[in-house]
Amino acid sequence: MRAVSLFTMLKVLFLTMLTVALVKSQDTEETITYTQCTDGYEWDPVRQQCKDIDECDIVPDACKGGMKCVNHYGGYLCLPKTAQIIVNNEQPQQEIPAGAEASSGATTGSVSASSVAASGVMPGGGFVASAAAVAGPEVQTGRNNFVIRRNPADPLRIPSNPSHRIQCAAGYEQSEHNLCQDIDECTAGTHNCRADQVCINLRGSFTCQCPTGYQKRGEQCVDINECDASNQCAQQCYNVLGSFICQCNQGYELSSDRINCEDIDECRTSSYLCQYQCVNEPGKFSCMCPQGYQVVRSRTCQDINECETTNECREDEMCWNYHGGFRCYPRNPCQDPYVLTSENRCVCPVSNAMCRELPQSIVYKYMSIRSDRSVPSDIFQIQATTIYANTINSFRIKSGNENGEFYLRQTSPVSAMLVLVKSLSGPREYIVNLEMLTVSSIGTFRTSSVLRLTIIVGPFAF
Repeated sequence: MRAVSLFTMLKVLFLTMLTVALVKSQDTEETITYTQCTDGYEWDPVRQQCKDIDECDIVPDACKGGMKCVNHYGGYLCLPKTAQIIVNNEQPQQEIPAGAEASSGATTGSVSASSVAASGVMPGGGFVASAAAVAGPEVQTGRNNFVIRRNPADPLRIPSNPSHRIQCAAGYEQSEHNLCQDIDECTAGTHNCRADQVCINLRGSFTCQCPTGYQKRGEQCVDINECDASNQCAQQCYNVLGSFICQCNQGYELSSDRINCEDIDECRTSSYLCQYQCVNEPGKFSCMCPQGYQVVRSRTCQDINECETTNECREDEMCWNYHGGFRCYPRNPCQDPYVLTSENRCVCPVSNAMCRELPQSIVYKYMSIRSDRSVPSDIFQIQATTIYANTINSFRIKSGNENGEFYLRQTSPVSAMLVLVKSLSGPREYIVNLEMLTVSSIGTFRTSSVLRLTIIVGPFAF
């Protein structure tokens, strides 16, 4: 009896210890509850599950361009207002309560059906989803809240979200995130726009438009004739393919707005347009000349010969024209004891005793030169009119060269050249007496003649 009793007590003690060990073993198991939801869902603390976010309700103006917003699990779609939404009326399978275990979870670790049925209806219209089994550890599921029971010694394995095959509406395609995304027909090249049209992508569709400067006539894009329709150019309009350009008349240039025209001040662009003075005018310029000159060939100045047109000289005066004006000189310049023998020539008679110490003749000449003439420059030639045998001629400047502006160079036995050696500025008058002295080679007689040259320097270099 004692042996039986002792055996019974040992058996009870062993069972008790085994029970305690099992309890401790069970206490070491962990329960991990995941309440983080995927994109497009939010956690419902009351129902203890993930619920879909209705973006069409909370996102202001979610769809643009006149499209309508259609919500579905995990996202939303923008569809044309004329699009039809086909709803599959097949009823989803019965959901498994949150506390229930999968019938095969203890042996195979397969996932039980969750809130998405094997062949259910996805809100949003026309989108049918089917659930695929995913291998994993023992799982209890209550809608989108996964409760995983694991042994701490095993690595943690979280089942991935069930994959879906989605049927999208026309103009959309399934993305890698199992969402319906718009197909860009313009980029993909699946549009049917003409070569002269521009493809514009829309949500779920596309449209064909004409490029800027063209308008649609029927199925073709034709160039707008902008110059006739709405000519904005200030002066000249030229139509080009798809647009127009403005140009200005001669003497104008386009302003910064490329439409209006601004006058070009040609006088500022160059100082060589006119010989004297440039005057800017709208769209052009003109040249002016000083008094005594006239414009020739639009830009140069030419002296006006007032002696041929109009002058104020008296009858006993002769008109002498010079660069920029005229002067009146007496027709008879001779002074006593000289007498006029021919035009501008005065002779002192040999019979007059006063003439013995005076030049035999004085000839009056006039010439005009421009101001600031380059030097040295030959300006006047003097030559003997009467040549005597066995005589020697010499030439000199008798008076009028006090500042050394001139030089007389003999060029032959009977002629000499007056040279300008200093530049002269006008208006100014110079009277230079040039003398020719004639001497007999045998010394029997001596005589002289004077050429009184009046030089008028004009006010300008033209």
